[in-house]
Amino acid sequence: MQYAAHSDFVAPARLRPALWRLGLGLILASAVYGLGIAAIFGLLVAVSGLEGATAWMGRMAAADTPTATLLVLATFVGMALGPMLAAKWLHRRPVGSLFGPRARLLRHFVIAAAICAVANGVTALIPSGIEPVPNLAPGLWAAFLPLALVSILIQTGAEEILFRGYIQSQLAARFASPLVWMVLPSALFAVLHYQPGVMGDNAWLVVAAVFIFALCAADLTARTGTIGAAWGFHFANNAVAILFLGLDGPLSGLALYTVPMDSVPAADLRPMLLSGMAVMLGIWLAIRFATRRRFSVS
Repeated sequence: MQYAAHSDFVAPARLRPALWRLGLGLILASAVYGLGIAAIFGLLVAVSGLEGATAWMGRMAAADTPTATLLVLATFVGMALGPMLAAKWLHRRPVGSLFGPRARLLRHFVIAAAICAVANGVTALIPSGIEPVPNLAPGLWAAFLPLALVSILIQTGAEEILFRGYIQSQLAARFASPLVWMVLPSALFAVLHYQPGVMGDNAWLVVAAVFIFALCAADLTARTGTIGAAWGFHFANNAVAILFLGLDGPLSGLALYTVPMDSVPAADLRPMLLSGMAVMLGIWLAIRFATRRRFSVS
């Protein structure tokens, strides 16, 4: 594949492409992420005391209530700041180079988010054989919706900045093959979503789905020269999964409806997961078409 726009996106990373810098950058990003979690814990201690803060951390582990889910999403502020600091301090590249040209980023974000939202809305009308159950009262859900959307914007943006904006570009500055700069960050992103305690026998199928999404996001970033399309795709996809129809369990606290994991056999979830992968690939192709070169002028 030819990725002309990717060359411009990667250019700032080529100034200091050494792998040891990337390694230190990932350590720094992990440390900043950890400090962000510690800062939230400190804030909870100041508000609720040590015992109350410890109880809140337990609720965050479950993330099955609106406030606990919002607190979990807030931890991604640290994930966003980490690669920004690494880019500035270790690679001497502008923070904005992790995003790409602003006008193109915003345009492609809107295009991708709209395509993903419409596609998910249409496919939601197709019977799946699994009956969702109400989770939040509509009034309570609507009250949390604005803050929830901002939180998901931050969460998905942080992941795109780290994996596509930072890791992908720094690897591409060092290695020409997409097998390195596209596949390795995508595999890392996918493995970090391995949750056998939550997904049971479907855990590796979920990892496969996340890997496919990550490859799609990497391709969109390379084709457009910004993280905008990948971010919009990621945002709309997560908004549907977190706010409208979530899996019962962690991060279900803001969902209007949930799929009851305990009462649905793992085998019955597989067709839904496989069809979700097919829809995801269709969305990727549609975004690819909508953001083709004549739409990619900065």
